Amino acid sequence: MKKTRENIDLQADDEMPDHYEFDYSKAKPNRFAPILAEQHGYIKLQDDVHKVFKNSEQVNEVLRAIIATYPKGRKNTASN
Repeated sequence: MKKTRENIDLQADDEMPDHYEFDYSKAKPNRFAPILAEQHGYIKLQDDVHKVFKNSEQVNEVLRAIIATYPKGRKNTASN
């Protein structure tokens, strides 16, 4: 008999298994990752910079210090 929504015993499937087995050999890279990274502010650090800053909090702290030195009337002139 083919499984359909109507004939599946919902009581038996009600509990969550203790362990799941995933076959990672069939995994594929996420083709949308570069697009999502751009939309959420992901910035890739060069190796020499990464040696100095190990996490995003350190990078943000330094960038905020630099931003604080900007003149108050200065606008962001960088083009996207």
